[in-house]
Amino acid sequence: WFNSMLFKKKLERRCGLNKSMDSLGPIENTSESEDPNLKDRAKNIHSWRDRDNSSYSNLDSLFGVKDIRNFISDDTFIVRDSNGDSYSIYFDIENQIFEIDNDHSFLSELESAFYSYWNSSYLNNRHTSEDPYYNRYMYDTQYSWNNHINSCIDSYLQSQICIETSILSHLWVQCENCYGLNYKKFLKSKMNICEQCGYHLKMSSSDRIELSIDPGTWDPMDEDMVSLDPIEFHSEEEPYKDRIDSYQRKTGLTEAVQTGIGRLNGIPVAIGVMDFQFMGGSMGSVVGEKITRLIEYATNKFLPLIIVCASGGARMQEGSLSLMQMAKISSALYDYQSNKKLFYVSILTSPTTGGVTASFGMLGDIIIAEPNAYIAFAGKRVIEQTLNKTVPEGSQAAEYLFQKGLFDLIVPRNPLKSVLSELLKLH
Repeated sequence: WFNSMLFKKKLERRCGLNKSMDSLGPIENTSESEDPNLKDRAKNIHSWRDRDNSSYSNLDSLFGVKDIRNFISDDTFIVRDSNGDSYSIYFDIENQIFEIDNDHSFLSELESAFYSYWNSSYLNNRHTSEDPYYNRYMYDTQYSWNNHINSCIDSYLQSQICIETSILSHLWVQCENCYGLNYKKFLKSKMNICEQCGYHLKMSSSDRIELSIDPGTWDPMDEDMVSLDPIEFHSEEEPYKDRIDSYQRKTGLTEAVQTGIGRLNGIPVAIGVMDFQFMGGSMGSVVGEKITRLIEYATNKFLPLIIVCASGGARMQEGSLSLMQMAKISSALYDYQSNKKLFYVSILTSPTTGGVTASFGMLGDIIIAEPNAYIAFAGKRVIEQTLNKTVPEGSQAAEYLFQKGLFDLIVPRNPLKSVLSELLKLH
């Protein structure tokens, strides 16, 4: 990310790079108003700015060990721009700290100590291109400011952190709306809402249950029900049964929906939560059966029902058997709503499409959508290829559909539990 941004010369525009002491985060300015968790963690991070000016005049004692590396942080680079001005650059990827200092009184002393050390017998003996410290701190005036920083940081990222896609995925979650990076460790506490733009990122079914149900009250149903291969679906890539096994190992779930009983602010409810991480939340025989049994249980126990939808639609690997689930669930809901006069709330998250939209997703007494949720029957590409017409941008987003009367409320995740509690109390 640093390499790309510096190469395109965006750093100067985004961060206001100048000859002043700035503290910059990899994504946003790490100012005093920053997230308190990041501030607390940053307190223990070494940086030039943590030292007051009085400490700068005491460099001689610091260099008494005859090794400048004991003073310079492993994450700090010394560079010189095209005007001959010196800067120290400190950055810590994990804690989102990026600092550029140009305190000339400090840097002049540091330079003089550095050059003194450079000319010492140690560097004279190891003054080769293979020496990492020679390469790391060597000045090269033929490069511009941007290229020099770019070179330093690119080298650092490759040799010290080895940032690759697989490693990044363990540390960061990229927002699909603004493409900003969100530190995974803090994302769950923020309900998977992007810190940069407020976009609601996908959420696992377990996290949604934790968000909605009172602690210690969750009682799952039909956990051991698993899919077989009823039509012996043929695939050249991976057999259907092997694919199911793979998703079970990856997600820790047996199927694309979790169902059970719990309490929401003390109110007993029956709740089903679909999980898009399991085969795109696709609805096969097991998903349909688990939801149907949940509805029947709620009918018998006179419980309010909540279903959180997140699905690409019916599961093609089970053919017409998956399409039959639409009718089966809708039939159970008819008895629950029309005959028993009970209360069903449908929550549409991104994406809710296909057979789920065409059945229980749109049958709620109250239908709630998350902000910016993608809600449709057929996808944009399918419509355009079938009808040979262009689908307007945003026409399948929750806000546009709300204006057309498709559902009742758009509720962000933060107040969702309290909104559901109010609706249940009103009922």
